[in-house]
Amino acid sequence: MTTCPGEPGPAMQVRLFPGLQDYATVQAAMQAFTSARMSDSSDEIWVLQHAPVYTLGLNGKAEHILNPGGIPVCNSDRGGQVTYHGPGQWVFYLLLDLRRRQIGVRELVDRMEQAVIDLLAASGVAAGRHEGAPGVYVQGAKLASLGLRIRRGCSYHGLALNTAMDLSPFAGINPCGYQNLPVTQLADLLPDLDPQEIPARFLAQLGAGLPGIPLGQALTDPAGFFGAKS
Repeated sequence: MTTCPGEPGPAMQVRLFPGLQDYATVQAAMQAFTSARMSDSSDEIWVLQHAPVYTLGLNGKAEHILNPGGIPVCNSDRGGQVTYHGPGQWVFYLLLDLRRRQIGVRELVDRMEQAVIDLLAASGVAAGRHEGAPGVYVQGAKLASLGLRIRRGCSYHGLALNTAMDLSPFAGINPCGYQNLPVTQLADLLPDLDPQEIPARFLAQLGAGLPGIPLGQALTDPAGFFGAKS
């Protein structure tokens, strides 16, 4: 098996998964995908929503999980601290050959953040970054969280965008390790926006800085790819 060399490869594939996906199952699938990559393997973006779960990153401290209640906690091999995933939050997993694309981790993070900032700006909402705290914020409240893992020059994990969800589970943690960090979502910022339009809108913005995303094409709906939850 070859590693990921810096040479051109096939076009990117975008997969839109139905239902609610189990976090541990998806993480295992990303790890297997990355381990099996060849020099000509396609890059992929997986778009999905998770069943309710708290995830604790490699740098995570259990003390930031305050009151999980009945929500399971899953260890993650991404960077960062603790966050919450659940219905109504779109998650974009970027499985990319960074060496082939000749981009670094910081640049990839910048492009993901900028895609969210530009998505909001297109509707007249100002969003931005916080130095030393990856993600996208609106008036100090966190809208999008990021976490990546790089292995063999290839990325997996990605970005979670609060869209139209129950935000109350964030009260059970210190989001991203910050006490009393407020969170927000697109439904409160752009109440007229259809949540089902968000994947296409985000990918359109991401494609401006990350060539190869098949914009304007139907997203794949691979039921059973790793077992959809309803």
